[in-house]
Amino acid sequence: MSLTNRYDFVLLFDVKDGNPNGDPDAGNLPRLDAETGHGLVTDVALKRKVRNFVGLVKGEQPPYEIYVKEKAILNKTHERAYIAIGAEDVLKGEDKKRKGGGDTVTKARDWMCANFFDVRTFGAVMSTGVNCGQVRGPVQLTFARSIDPVIAQEHSITRMAVATEAEAEKQEGDNRTMGRKHTVPYGLYMAHGFVSSFLAKQTGFGEDDLALLWQSLSQMFEHDRSAARGEMATRGLYVFKHDSELGNAPAHALFERIHPKLKEGVTAPRSYGDYDVEIDTTDLPAGVTLLKLV
Repeated sequence: MSLTNRYDFVLLFDVKDGNPNGDPDAGNLPRLDAETGHGLVTDVALKRKVRNFVGLVKGEQPPYEIYVKEKAILNKTHERAYIAIGAEDVLKGEDKKRKGGGDTVTKARDWMCANFFDVRTFGAVMSTGVNCGQVRGPVQLTFARSIDPVIAQEHSITRMAVATEAEAEKQEGDNRTMGRKHTVPYGLYMAHGFVSSFLAKQTGFGEDDLALLWQSLSQMFEHDRSAARGEMATRGLYVFKHDSELGNAPAHALFERIHPKLKEGVTAPRSYGDYDVEIDTTDLPAGVTLLKLV
């Protein structure tokens, strides 16, 4: 069933003694806004967790396969689309990068949308190599930003083993190696999201997909545990549903109604209990309904 409403949503999640999103260009330190000290988590990291959750729940079976996943060879997936639509002739010979006709590309794109959850949800650029076109996804997420500045801590850790005999000989039997671990003591993060019914119609993103998206955002951290990420949890999912497809109010005005703030007297938050989340439901714009899903 296709979407007939616009949605804007606010996602609140927190991290305790973990690294929610390391920066590989900075020694895997937690991402920070250099000017304000606020923590950041990229939209790509959040989408990765949604993809992983959907792949886990749906078993990587159509129509819920995942296009962007670990060790995927994207052009091989594009070739599957061409074979499925009966255009395997384009793949023959030496020139496998031939783009094919416009109708072929359209059919391949539609096949990708029909079979891959993340393509019809977030969109994808599939025009490299074997061309399956481009898709602009109906669901978009912003970077998540911490409500207050966070501190990135660095910890020394010790491994009581070495990898090779040569290392053991060099250390004369003292098989200890040192390492580093980076954590945020505590941070409460907020991200904003948008769902366009117009783009959903183009990709085939429907009501069942939307329900799966809400479930993913609610539960994705429960199945993404690791020692590096510490304790992470979704603390709030607030969905503004518009009666119309165009929308009944600007998104920014709705987002401002969700306002987490430190409780009086707290200067160094270390738990979700150190915050109050104020939700302003007075005088909601006509045609807008607030749904608190978490």
